Amino acid sequence: MPGMNNGLNIHDPVVVSAFRAALLHQGLIALAIFALLSVAWVGLRGPAGPEGTAAVAPAPEPRAHRVLRVGFGLLWLLDGLLQAQPGMAAGLPSQVIEPGATTSPHWVQVLVNWAGTAWSYHPVQAAAAAVWIQVGIGLWLLAAPRGLGARLAGLASVAWGLVVWVFGESFGGIFAPGLTWLFGAPGAALVYVAAGALLALPARAWLAPRLGSRLGRGLLGGLGVFLAGMTVLQAWPGRGFWNGSTLAGMVQSMAVTSQPSATANLVSGFASLTRSHGLVVNLVAVIVMGALALAFLAAAVTGRRDVARPVVGAFLAVCFLAWVLIQDLGFFGGLGTDPNSMIPFGLLAVTGYLAVAEAPEAAAEPEPARAWRTRLRTASFGGMISAGALGVIVLGVIPLATAQASPAASPILAESLDGGSSPINIAAGDFTLTDQHGRQVSLSSFRGQVVLMTFLDPVCVSDCPLIAQEFRQAGQMLGEHNPHVKLVAVNNNPLYHQAAYIQAFDRQEGLASTPNWEYLSSDNPATLRKVY
Repeated sequence: MPGMNNGLNIHDPVVVSAFRAALLHQGLIALAIFALLSVAWVGLRGPAGPEGTAAVAPAPEPRAHRVLRVGFGLLWLLDGLLQAQPGMAAGLPSQVIEPGATTSPHWVQVLVNWAGTAWSYHPVQAAAAAVWIQVGIGLWLLAAPRGLGARLAGLASVAWGLVVWVFGESFGGIFAPGLTWLFGAPGAALVYVAAGALLALPARAWLAPRLGSRLGRGLLGGLGVFLAGMTVLQAWPGRGFWNGSTLAGMVQSMAVTSQPSATANLVSGFASLTRSHGLVVNLVAVIVMGALALAFLAAAVTGRRDVARPVVGAFLAVCFLAWVLIQDLGFFGGLGTDPNSMIPFGLLAVTGYLAVAEAPEAAAEPEPARAWRTRLRTASFGGMISAGALGVIVLGVIPLATAQASPAASPILAESLDGGSSPINIAAGDFTLTDQHGRQVSLSSFRGQVVLMTFLDPVCVSDCPLIAQEFRQAGQMLGEHNPHVKLVAVNNNPLYHQAAYIQAFDRQEGLASTPNWEYLSSDNPATLRKVY
């Protein structure tokens, strides 16, 4: 993993504990945000409208819009909960992000590895941020059925979905060989982006007569065009699908992840079937995908609900089979970040059908403009939840942005690899040694100063130059505080206390500019043993 020693385990107890603590602390902040907003909502809420004026009821939310909004809101919540798995902080870059880019072009790998390195340097902050951003988007979508809040929630879904699609899914693998819809192309996150863009459309796109039907027909037609392209790729010779090797390898790799034995056996059995009868399995896949593509296009052209209904039903059945047998539900193994692409695709298809089948009445008269104080008094419970959801998103964005702006890796990495450094609150025993100038120096003579002490390797060939460089750099970094700090190096080899070694140690490393360093040793091995 970039920025990490190979010895770091994804279930490292230090990182896992820090991740859980961060989620707990930030969770308390999220609860405080909702508590404050609840108090404000109860205190400011007043009558439904200005005195003498009846509030105009908003238009009912179209079923298509509600299914899309609630469905993807629940998916974002599920994704946030999956991001809270203990191994996510240390394991996501090395076991999810970077392996997904290995077959992509070099420029994709560079981009994705940059993101993986940034996560690796700040695993706790990045993992916790992903949790709260996705939970916040999910809550916002669920709480905002209409108006500006709903559109902004859709835009938030677009923005974060693009981040996940580019850096987390390597552009959904669209630049890699073996691209197929059955594996999840063009990436589940891109489907989230499409759904967010639909939810960000103005209300008239869903409410006005005939526009809703056009939107649904466009959505069904888009699915038809997409499946037609995927059918061509699935049928293209030389891509490993006709002999079953590519599909069987993918399925088998999913089967070995940690999961219940029932699903593992089911997926393994399908992998064996594909390996033995690859030609037949791929032929069935090509025929089914091609038929669905033509049927979706027919439903889009005719705009008839009796044509769209069986098409969407068949598509949902195919999505379910692919989700179970090929994508293995998408979230087993401890590092699954989402349920993969088939559920999002199914939601898009249902939304398209409902938009075609539903004949929305003329939109209600828009609510008259009101002053912001009046809006606060009449704010709905959903509006309060939406505001809290936005606060949860900010709760994730701010630490993530702060971490990315820091060039240094998180200290938790050093602690996880080398162990914690606990202070030893006992008095050091006094000793007297000879410094580089031949003077007798005792530890007690440094009383009142900060003492940074290191013990050199007895051979001093590799250690001494490095320590001398660190002394010089420490002196430069301390600046005006330098006179109050003593840098002490103790060497337990009497041979390296000879004047020639000390002078070389001093001259070659430029320590003359750092007068507060001490190179201590002794000609008496017994004295040195007491110090060590």
